[in-house]
Amino acid sequence: MKLVNKFVDKHGAGHVTIRPEDDEDMWHLYNLIQEGDLVRAPAVRRITSTSATGSTDSHRVRLNLTVQAKKEGSNGGDQDESSPSAVLHIIGPVTSENVHVKLGAYHTLDIEAFRDVRIEKQDGWDSIALGRVEESTIPGRGAEVGAVVCGEGVAAFCLLSQHMTLVTHRLTVPIPRKSSSTGASQHDKGMEKFYSTVFEAFLRHIPYASVSLKAIIIASPGWVRDSVYEYIVNQALNRGDKTLHKAMKEKGMKVHISSAHVHSLVEVLKSPEVANRLKETKYAREGITLDKFFKMLGSDEMRAWYGPDHVRLAADRGAIGTLLISDDLFRSSDPATRKGYVSMVEAVQHKGAEVVIFSSMHESGQQLNQLTGVAAILTFPLDIEVVEREERE
Repeated sequence: MKLVNKFVDKHGAGHVTIRPEDDEDMWHLYNLIQEGDLVRAPAVRRITSTSATGSTDSHRVRLNLTVQAKKEGSNGGDQDESSPSAVLHIIGPVTSENVHVKLGAYHTLDIEAFRDVRIEKQDGWDSIALGRVEESTIPGRGAEVGAVVCGEGVAAFCLLSQHMTLVTHRLTVPIPRKSSSTGASQHDKGMEKFYSTVFEAFLRHIPYASVSLKAIIIASPGWVRDSVYEYIVNQALNRGDKTLHKAMKEKGMKVHISSAHVHSLVEVLKSPEVANRLKETKYAREGITLDKFFKMLGSDEMRAWYGPDHVRLAADRGAIGTLLISDDLFRSSDPATRKGYVSMVEAVQHKGAEVVIFSSMHESGQQLNQLTGVAAILTFPLDIEVVEREERE
């Protein structure tokens, strides 16, 4: 994401102009733009004009329009259901004078990569929104982990970056069963075709030569991961591809998972060997923090609270050591709700607690959303019933 222009005063009033450059930037925009925001971007409008003789002529006009966001949507191609699309649709009434469009007329802005988008927030820019702008415009972002989640005859290729898990490709190769000596031969041929197909897809969809890629994970429930890993390494040697061979030796990891499903990536990120390799990345930190919360919930529930009301009570008493909060909560259509969560984060940070904002584009964020989207690990135990009784009194 490129920051084109930023003018925000100390009260949060002002605007930010940014230029998305890839799918992850679209996810950042999706999080930045909220209902009520004024969004200005290039648009195409069909204009119909009538001549003096009564004939009509229709043509398209390119112009810049400002709309007040009322609804957002996305339109993706062949991507996983959890990934953002390459186009973000912002629907709302036009709020700026224009010779071709009446004020108040509804229009859809189709926001695409490499087009400037100006955002002005009616309620002002809060610390969470400004932090996301700064975070998204840091140079050198991108995929930090490439993963192949596979089983016998199936594979999914994933790229994990700071804010999302993107499934770039899926494949299925029919594998005959081992029912006889002939069947065993057919089975072996099927597996050989599967390994070859996985290898070719790996070259296309995993940026193994990228400096930013910290790990290449081959994960499966059984022995398939070992065979896939060995096949890739052997093919690199046979082809004399030193870059691929070095990448697999330095970054390659084989990890056991319970099922050949993309959701099993949560298990991958929590495994000790992967967590140690990726301890500096944001999504690994999310998984480790959520795992710590669940363990605390099982061993000392008075130090593991979740739910908006309970977490606020803990925050008021300065008891929070780590706050876990989903970025979905900052997208609430109710401004008062959004401001409430922003105030909670700022108050907790002011008292020296750690705040981990979970991306709902990662499995750990989706798990947190099932717990209302907000939880806390307390520095000392508190009895919820006692605290609620004190509040009533």
